[in-house]
Amino acid sequence: MAEVIDVSRIFGEDVFNESTMRKRLPKDVFKKLKETMNTGRELDGSIAESVATAMKDWAIEKGATHYTHWFQPMTGITAEKHDSFIAPTGDGTVIMEFSGKELIKGETDASSFPSGGIRATFEARGYTAWDPTSFVFVKDTTLYIPTAFCSYTGEALDKKTPLLRSMAALSEQALRVLRLFGNTTSKRVIPTVGAEQEYFLVDKSVYEKRKDLLYTGRTLFGAPAPKGQEMEDHYFGVIKQRVSDYMKDLDIALWKLGVPSTTKHNEAAPAQHEMAPIFASANVAADQNQLAMEMMQKIAKKHDMVCLLHEKPFKGVNGSGKHDNWALSTDDGQNLLNPGKSPSENAQFLTFLAAVIKAVDDYAELLRLSVATAGNDHRLGAHEAPPAIISIFLGDELDEVVKAIIDGRTIVKKSSYFDLGIVTLPKFKKDNTDRNRTSPFAFTGNKFEFRSVGSTHNVSTPNIILNTIVAESLRVFADELEKATAENFDEVLHSLLVKTFKQHSRVIFNGNGYDEVWVEEATKKRGLPNLVSTVDALPHFADQKSIELFGRHKVFTEREIHARTEILLENYYKTLNIEAQTAAQMVKRDYAPAVMSYQKVLCDVIASKKNVGVDASVELDTVNRIASLSASMLAKNEELYGLLTKVKELSGVETIARFYHDEIFAKMNEIREIVDTLETMVASSYWPVPTYGEILFSVK
Repeated sequence: MAEVIDVSRIFGEDVFNESTMRKRLPKDVFKKLKETMNTGRELDGSIAESVATAMKDWAIEKGATHYTHWFQPMTGITAEKHDSFIAPTGDGTVIMEFSGKELIKGETDASSFPSGGIRATFEARGYTAWDPTSFVFVKDTTLYIPTAFCSYTGEALDKKTPLLRSMAALSEQALRVLRLFGNTTSKRVIPTVGAEQEYFLVDKSVYEKRKDLLYTGRTLFGAPAPKGQEMEDHYFGVIKQRVSDYMKDLDIALWKLGVPSTTKHNEAAPAQHEMAPIFASANVAADQNQLAMEMMQKIAKKHDMVCLLHEKPFKGVNGSGKHDNWALSTDDGQNLLNPGKSPSENAQFLTFLAAVIKAVDDYAELLRLSVATAGNDHRLGAHEAPPAIISIFLGDELDEVVKAIIDGRTIVKKSSYFDLGIVTLPKFKKDNTDRNRTSPFAFTGNKFEFRSVGSTHNVSTPNIILNTIVAESLRVFADELEKATAENFDEVLHSLLVKTFKQHSRVIFNGNGYDEVWVEEATKKRGLPNLVSTVDALPHFADQKSIELFGRHKVFTEREIHARTEILLENYYKTLNIEAQTAAQMVKRDYAPAVMSYQKVLCDVIASKKNVGVDASVELDTVNRIASLSASMLAKNEELYGLLTKVKELSGVETIARFYHDEIFAKMNEIREIVDTLETMVASSYWPVPTYGEILFSVK
């Protein structure tokens, strides 16, 4: 009989959530803490001791012996330092203590975290500060406290701090607009996110035989397997029992940690799968996704598998993304991207829709760079992900509404007339259109799906950008609409919408993003940026326009922007350096010896045939082709080593990143083409590493 899982009982059992707080905190303390959580305002210091004591007692009951301030530095992963609750009593025993001060603020050595020159190496002090809007939890006998991370001088060194800043900026500007539509009850507007997570599962035994997977997370070499995804039989197919057992354990682990994992299925490529959660506020969603990725990898090992989160671990098959479903909700439950049923709701929806369209068009470069990494460069535009050109998909029905507003005409729908002069819309079905998988930024009924985000990404970064650029559009709208009177508000609003849609409709595209005709149209006719690679995109972070935007909304200081630009470019070329060093070593120590051994076998066969007068032309032709390819492989490998030496002479992060992209990465691709050809010619018993077929179909 199958084990019965009581999800309602186990969900959040390892989380100090609102239900637990209500039971364990005094009523007045709970009320003040809840107010902080709901408003985002600073925690009342007078309740810190009470909250800390309740947390400690609860955590100890859960088996916790330590606590950690859990933060998200600019490394792309999380960080933690564990301190025990013990405090010596002087008589050789200890008691368990945890103060309000320890809860709210921590100190950590920041010297080894990326700072982009914000502080010198010897300036080691950094601070962590509790984010009370994200629940603490117990994992592996430690109480985890989600925190922000900043330098001694106050600059953000993490991803949570600017995300919280961007959420505050968006809320402020959205409320200004809502007040103009008569909303006097909402106190906060919250960007909500649902981050779909794609991943691969491979057997641990084959993974450990691939140095490229071990060091880089992706295969640097590999010829296509005889069978890939061309039969389309894996997508939504029956889940293998071993994978199903893994998914079950993953769900249980995530549910206990309060992560609302809800969807699981096979994805397009062999060995590829997906997990999707229910929506949460942007900062909570970011925390939960970081936790989900950690648990995915940890639980896979218990099943003798490895979870690959790289955007493109295998060439020629589907890559992995993390579709960022983004919406706007008020604290009293109104979805601002829901078209609504009444004229006033329609008008409000159109205003927020126009703000998003304007934001995406005005700051397409920022959206593109928010998903720019060495790994995602392999995926974008590769026929399983959107192209690098940022555009918006609205669907036929909503696109027609926008065009009608621009043209000043009336929409006729189901024998009912809708006068766009007073800003009304036809009543929408919840899903009014198909999903365009080639669109980077698609409206899907009551939210936008940012499909360009890579599977390894911390979703904080794209949501920082989204929140800030939409806040800017709403600021511009509010400045204009606040000048209107009650008598002419509809007229001013209509003029604003017409102007906005006219100026920014170039970013709306409902067609096939993979079509080369679109690239031509987008770049030459519409003037949209096509930032193909990370090195093309990242420098735009420090554009004057970007600096002014982030400064205006207090999301990043100019110093923080320059620091992050440097960190991201460094991360790009360091990633390529590891890949290049790994590729060069594999060629020299694995592929070359294997090819030479096989050549010797062929030469021995040729010699033996000649000795008895048997024709050996087939073997001779084969060995000559292999010898030629081998010589070319080794020559190009030496050229790669030369480039890795030459890059040391360069200075400036952008110059170095560009050299890695243009020279080193290009040389790696040349070598790969030769190695992959040799793989198809050398006997399998001599090939030194598991092939694509052996890896992709390793989980039985």
